[in-house]
Amino acid sequence: MKIVLINPPHSAIGSRIPDDHLPPLGLLAVAGPLIDDGHDVSLIDAEFGPMTMVEIIDRTKANGPDLVLIGHSGSTSAHPTARAIAEALKRSDPAIRIVYGGVFPTYHWREVLAETEAFDFLVRGEGEETMRRLADGLAGNRPLDAIAGIAYRDGHGKIRATRPAQAIADLDAYRIGWELIDHASYSYWGGKRAVVMQFSRGCPHLCNYCGQRGFWTRWRHRSPELFAREIARLYRERGVELINLADENPTSSRKAWLAFLEAMIAENVPVQIVGSTRADDIVRDAEILHLYRKAGVVRWLLGMENTDEATLALIKKGGAKTTDREAIRLLRQHDILSMATWVVGFEEEKLSDLWRGLRQLLSYDPDQIQALYVTPHRWTPFFRIARDRQVIETDIRKWDYKHQVLKMRYLHPFVLIACVKLIEVTVQARPKALMRTLFHRDREQRHSMRWYTQMGRRVWFHEVFEFLFRRRHLRNGPTLENFWGAPQDAEEESMLRPQRHIKSLDAAE
Repeated sequence: MKIVLINPPHSAIGSRIPDDHLPPLGLLAVAGPLIDDGHDVSLIDAEFGPMTMVEIIDRTKANGPDLVLIGHSGSTSAHPTARAIAEALKRSDPAIRIVYGGVFPTYHWREVLAETEAFDFLVRGEGEETMRRLADGLAGNRPLDAIAGIAYRDGHGKIRATRPAQAIADLDAYRIGWELIDHASYSYWGGKRAVVMQFSRGCPHLCNYCGQRGFWTRWRHRSPELFAREIARLYRERGVELINLADENPTSSRKAWLAFLEAMIAENVPVQIVGSTRADDIVRDAEILHLYRKAGVVRWLLGMENTDEATLALIKKGGAKTTDREAIRLLRQHDILSMATWVVGFEEEKLSDLWRGLRQLLSYDPDQIQALYVTPHRWTPFFRIARDRQVIETDIRKWDYKHQVLKMRYLHPFVLIACVKLIEVTVQARPKALMRTLFHRDREQRHSMRWYTQMGRRVWFHEVFEFLFRRRHLRNGPTLENFWGAPQDAEEESMLRPQRHIKSLDAAE
């Protein structure tokens, strides 16, 4: 079959402001097995430009596809664009069959299939094996009801979903279709040739706001040695200089992570690694942090989410302020940058709460900060807690964590954004941060901090301009439940747990 993958252009600030673009890992992960099965697969990455709708449709039709796959990592906020592309393709050629995958369609499959007939099939959960079976079934014109992990309309137009697919037990059994991209076109970290990769999937922790934990069902990891070997090959053959880990928590297993660090050191390639992890894992690994740096780790995003102990308990974060502060101190000792995420809106904050949060962030002394707004997903337990709060932003293209979407009882949106922007400036422009940006002892880290500061300044002004001139919040919007539907946390795990637990049991180590 001729299969075209489409990565929709995303409206999020993070996609439009930076000069760098990263490849669409999810689509490439599905592409590798399809190519190995003998399908003719191509990729249209519409983030570049970004492409207009006419360009996307023309390029797609020029490939003469039997099947089109649409997906985006920013699944919720990219949905309106994905739907518009599918509808335009159907209008241009009704015979084209369109598959849609990602986190949002996994959980909203009923609504997606009901709102438009442009999507023929939805893939629920991990796509590698499910997409292989779907493509094989379509190519052979066989019944689809035996294929696990899909949703579709039957011959009578009734919306149906098959049983959940099995989560992949062996992540090394499926390869990434790197041959579909020109590596020279993708960069990050200020022009460094870069890719997104996953060492692991899922997370063993129970944060009740996380929209990813249930999607991946269970924490699993790749072979540390094979993963390091693939990184080294990308450096030697494709010139890749930086790896952006898409894992929720790659360091969950100390044993597996240490094995990966040692394998990377043995490969002896000057590749830099950035990603996200938990502060308690950093503190746990205090005596081996020198291996982190030697293996190429240059920055961790630490999902601290909040600085209030009561709020951390509410969202079941499992962290502590003392651990957060110690993790940042330890990372600095080893010349590893720390980015602290801070989320506003879990509770009904007042000005006094924001002031306390600022003071706590300053005491943490992170190298970088990322301020976000709570953005509840219907399949998470936190959605049930927030179900009666009012929505002030009904354009789901703005549900990207960088826009306020829920009404605050005590703070007007203008007051909230003013406070958030002031907190960002205060933390990023404090004397300590400026001195590190200008005079950090590590030349590569100076480059990293200057790049982030320049990009952050552009984003900061863009967000302020957008708020003042391009947004109109609702005064009396619907409740969260009325907007999205009833809580869906009973369906949080999108797949069946792996039958083989070889690469998941050591998560508890």
